[in-house]
Amino acid sequence: QVQLVESGGGSVQAGGSLRLSCAASGRTFTNYVMGWFRQAPGKEREFVAAISWSGARTYYGDSVKGRFTISRDNVKNTVYLQMNSLKPEDTAVYHCAATSRGWSSMRPEGLHYYDYWGQGTQVTVSS
Repeated sequence: QVQLVESGGGSVQAGGSLRLSCAASGRTFTNYVMGWFRQAPGKEREFVAAISWSGARTYYGDSVKGRFTISRDNVKNTVYLQMNSLKPEDTAVYHCAATSRGWSSMRPEGLHYYDYWGQGTQVTVSS
C-alpha cells in the first residue's frame, strides 16, 4: 500500500502561484510513476501532469503546459506541482496519484492506470 497526502492548496488571485506537495509513505517511492489530476465541481477528473520514477520524463495536460511544472524528490518521498500564472479555470481539488506501472507501458494521462490516490487539496483562483 502507498499512502498519499497532498498539501499546499489555498486561495490565490489570477496570475499568482502556488506549489502543491504530495508526501508518499508505504512502499518504495522510487518504484512509482506519480501524477497530478484535478476535479472541478460538476466536471470529470482531469489529467494535469505526470513524472517518471527517475524524474527524467514528464508529461503535461494541454491546459497547463508552460505554466505548471511537476518534479519529485525521491529522498523526501515527495512530488511537487509548481503552478504559475494561475487562472480562475484552474480552480479545482487537486489529487496526486501513484502507479507501479512502467512509464513506457502506460498512458500517463489515463486515470485507470493509477492504483493509489490522495484525498486532494483545494485550489481556488479568483479573478
